[in-house]
Amino acid sequence: MSEQESQQRAAVVREAESWLGTPYHHRAWIKGAGVDCAMLLKQSFVNAGLVEDFEVGNYPPDWMLHRGEEIFLGIVTRYCREVPAPTGPGDIMLCRVARLYAHGCLIVAWPRVIHAFRDSRAVVYADALPGGSLMRSRPRFFSYWGRA
Repeated sequence: MSEQESQQRAAVVREAESWLGTPYHHRAWIKGAGVDCAMLLKQSFVNAGLVEDFEVGNYPPDWMLHRGEEIFLGIVTRYCREVPAPTGPGDIMLCRVARLYAHGCLIVAWPRVIHAFRDSRAVVYADALPGGSLMRSRPRFFSYWGRA
C-alpha cells in the first residue's frame, strides 16, 4: 500500500469517526444532528476529498422491502470495486436487508466497522464477527482503491 493510499484511507476513517454519536435519521447528513448509513459513507468519502459531492436521490426508509432495484449497490459500484475480503481501513461492507443490499458499514480495522444504525439510534462502532448479525447478512466488500 502506498503512502498516499494509507493517508487517504486514514482520512476516510477519521471522517467517519467524527460522526460517532450522530443520531440516526433517514436521508440526513448533518454531523451531530442526523445521518443514515448511506449518507455516512457518502460524506466520509466526500469530506475526505476523494469523491465529488453527488445527489443520491430519494429512497424511502423501507425501499428494500418493496423494490427489486439495488440502489445502494449501484452507487457503491460507481466508485468502488468489489473485493473478496476487506483490503484495509476505509473499505465498505454492504449488508443484505430483506431482499437487497441496503445497509453499509465502513471498515475501521477488520472486523471493526463504523455505521449509522437505526437500532442503535446513532453512528456507532460494531464488530463484524463470524456468526454476528452483520455477517449473517451475506456481506459484500468494496474498495475505492485499486479501481481499474
